[in-house]
Amino acid sequence: MKAYFSPHQAAHRPERSFYNGAFIPPQETAARTERLTAALTDAGAHVIAPGDHGVAPILAVHDADYVAWLSEAHRRWREAGFGHDVMPNVFPHDRTSVSRDLIEKGTVNAQAGLYLGDLSCPVAEGTYEAAYWSAQATVSAATAVLEGKGHAFALSRPPGHHAYRDRANGFCYFNNAAIAAEALLKRFERVAVIDFDMHHGDGTQSIFMERRDVFFGSVHADPASCYPYFSGFAHESGKGVGLDTTINIPLEAGADDAAFIAANARLAKALQAFGAEALVLSAGWDAHGRDPLSPFKVTDDGFRAIGALFAALNLPTVIVQEGGYNLDSIGTSLAAFFSGFETNDRENRYV
Repeated sequence: MKAYFSPHQAAHRPERSFYNGAFIPPQETAARTERLTAALTDAGAHVIAPGDHGVAPILAVHDADYVAWLSEAHRRWREAGFGHDVMPNVFPHDRTSVSRDLIEKGTVNAQAGLYLGDLSCPVAEGTYEAAYWSAQATVSAATAVLEGKGHAFALSRPPGHHAYRDRANGFCYFNNAAIAAEALLKRFERVAVIDFDMHHGDGTQSIFMERRDVFFGSVHADPASCYPYFSGFAHESGKGVGLDTTINIPLEAGADDAAFIAANARLAKALQAFGAEALVLSAGWDAHGRDPLSPFKVTDDGFRAIGALFAALNLPTVIVQEGGYNLDSIGTSLAAFFSGFETNDRENRYV
């Protein structure tokens, strides 16, 4: 399997983020990709640099005003004499009522509350560069699948599944899984996105909530007590023409391998019933019991099992890296998943 990663993705190095009333060192760091790259190489994957597909695949998912703002935000922030990283201190309660004047003429600190959804996604000097190349890794992986070159892995950092169409959120700036799904729709009529990161993929759900050509399924911690708090509940199943194309399976604290595997198996059956012709996996390793953010007890065996589960679907698959923050466990979790997936891969019979 080919894996795509660019050294440019290390450029995102914010000073701090804000969590539970305190400024803390960033949890999403470039060191994560160093461990994951080593794990991929050890597992036999071919890690290569992505091509530059330009901004068009990003704009296929994201609002043009947001993309333009993110590309200039840090420069404008520093020119205004503000602190090192862009962080808002005021947020709109009703985004639908925001004046076009703010978007077109607002100061960078005023716009920050519009385009940054929380305080875990500061914009540093290299944030746009890293997010841009994270998306390029994703597009390169999707392109390889579209060209019939087998499954592909996008080592996307920063991650993406919390990013909305028009704002960053939860360590995420561009929604890589959504970008992959849009790319796959060039060839396939129906695509599924399955998210097994410990946190609900609220950005991905929002982007596809009212679509019938993309199925979204997520296994995650109960949002009543875990980020992102305001979405991911079991009753959320899509809207309008997209009704019943979304399935959320929140798991209680202490969920083990058996519960994790069973929930993912339920999503696998649902995407088959949907008629998905291709698959995007939002792969987070933060469900592991050793992850600092995890309320679960999932082990590497659980990740190995779901790797085999999704490979058995025999669908063209783009695997997109999301979360996972314990540097001692993310590599073994990825390796276990990769082992299960590769062992059960059916020689790409869809080509």
